[in-house]
Amino acid sequence: MLAWLLIAVAIAVLLAVAIQHSRQSRRARTRRPAQPRLPVVLAHGFLGFDEIEVASRKHLYFRGIGAHLERLGARVYSPRVPPASSISARAQRLADLIRALPEPRVNIVAHSMGGLDARYAISQLGLAPRVASLITIGTPHHGTPLADAGHALFGKITRLLRRIIDLSAFGDLTTEGMRRFNAAVPDMDGVAYASVVGKSGRLATNPLLWPSHLYLAEMAGPNDGVVPTSSQAHGEVVRQIDADHWAQIGWWSRGFDAATLYEELLRELRGRGL
Repeated sequence: MLAWLLIAVAIAVLLAVAIQHSRQSRRARTRRPAQPRLPVVLAHGFLGFDEIEVASRKHLYFRGIGAHLERLGARVYSPRVPPASSISARAQRLADLIRALPEPRVNIVAHSMGGLDARYAISQLGLAPRVASLITIGTPHHGTPLADAGHALFGKITRLLRRIIDLSAFGDLTTEGMRRFNAAVPDMDGVAYASVVGKSGRLATNPLLWPSHLYLAEMAGPNDGVVPTSSQAHGEVVRQIDADHWAQIGWWSRGFDAATLYEELLRELRGRGL
């Protein structure tokens, strides 16, 4: 009797394994490939960089993301623009760099202020024919109260420092600055606009962002520690994620897999023929 019972259990286990394998095989066959048809430009945000050294190790702004996408077969470019300049100045540099690429069209995936640079370049600098899509992540499309506060507190200082360093971004990212921006920078036909909206609970936010997260929560509600959730949507919202502003680019993440997010976005682009 015991022998027959063991045989029955063994058969049941084998059947379960076979069914699971069949399901996984079907998912693998139907899953969209991660390699998009067009190359991807990763556009960095405010105070961004192409590479920085931390504890004697070099890291990219999009930490570990570009390399991950390249392993999946994507062609990835990560241009560098002035870190704290005005949107128009950063956009001009971005447009020049994209025009210099040996690619007729690209997809842009932009974090934070990089999304505004891309919108301006597409709409105002004639870059639309070179851009198939723009996906923004954590971008302050309607400004952020942090910029309002910073501009009020440091406006005089930034004017004094203007001859030494360009800090025009502080004024551009205010809610009033973005109201003017949105009125002057329309979306262009032929470009697919989409966005990823991020938020984080305070305990899931990097401790260095706790003060700004608390301030934004009181001023504007849910946020990612830098940008209110209500400011991040533009075009089609393709993802809503639980990740603070730094985790969105792979820095100091608390359980959030940024590389997988970008991989999913590439699958989305591939599925749309981009």
